[in-house]
Amino acid sequence: MDDFTLNLHRRLPPEGNLVWSPYSVASALAMVAAGARGTTREELTRLLGAPPERLRLAEAAVVDDAEMAVANILWARAGLAFEDSYQRAIADLPGAAVHVADFAADPEGARRAINAEVEKVTRELIQDLLAPGAVDRRTAAVIANALYLKAAWRHEFTERNTRPEPFHGALGRREVPMMRRTGRMAYAEADGWRMATLPADGGVAVEVLLGPDPEVAPPGPGLLRRLRESARHVSVALSLPRFRVESRVSLAETLAALGVGTAFTGDADLSGMTAEPVRLDRIEHKAVLDVDETGFEGAAATAVVVTLSAITAGRSVEFRVDRPFLVFVRHPGSEAVYFAARVTDP
Repeated sequence: MDDFTLNLHRRLPPEGNLVWSPYSVASALAMVAAGARGTTREELTRLLGAPPERLRLAEAAVVDDAEMAVANILWARAGLAFEDSYQRAIADLPGAAVHVADFAADPEGARRAINAEVEKVTRELIQDLLAPGAVDRRTAAVIANALYLKAAWRHEFTERNTRPEPFHGALGRREVPMMRRTGRMAYAEADGWRMATLPADGGVAVEVLLGPDPEVAPPGPGLLRRLRESARHVSVALSLPRFRVESRVSLAETLAALGVGTAFTGDADLSGMTAEPVRLDRIEHKAVLDVDETGFEGAAATAVVVTLSAITAGRSVEFRVDRPFLVFVRHPGSEAVYFAARVTDP
């Protein structure tokens, strides 16, 4: 998942604190890809780096000795048929569920229900994932992933060693609570980058990377692999700020810039999901990461809003032709118009 992570990270807001979950975003996009066909599926697979069934998402959702919760939920529009094969495909994802939502009659109620489920899975760390107006009467479905992970360090920092020390950030020099620990850990250097890896419970590894300049753009995938492969366990005197970061990002434009273009247009092919013409409307993502002397706690959620490309479901649209009208009889293939009529008195 390195290529996906680094490619998308480079497209996210370049200034200020930022946190997001590649696992959460990939899980939500995998649920979309499972119902995509043709060019739409090819674009999603290229971005993710593999077809959805080969992303090993279920394997990553099982960690021992750490607290973890994962949900992958489809909220389907009442009355809109979703393919049985699609529901079977997403059933293999961790925490999979399908709920019916009455987007046509009560979109605000559906939005609140989705947000409530996300809050429950993420231990209330992620709230209001979908803002008012994010779903409406044309919404066909919301595909959502929610993730919560809490793990302790294998070797904790001693809290009494934490003290205020200078940190030179975008806002200049300021004092921050700096945690300190000296011990053996995996460490590597390459091309001006330095990386220390902190092991946590559940087999989770927290990699701390320090680049050659303050721009903090991520290294390339090749360099990241080199750092990992060259890492050796040595004694490291690590000073790491205690921190909490949280972010909200909308991903539609970012994904379009990375080549996932047709999914958000009338050319979207999500026919493996439903026979009705649908497309992606928006993708919302929120994440929180809190790191202290004992370990870390993180949560993230991603919501993909799927909308009807045409008015094909819900209440019937009344079309009463009770005044003068026009008629064109045409051949779409050749664009020939066989008849054109104006009817003022039938």
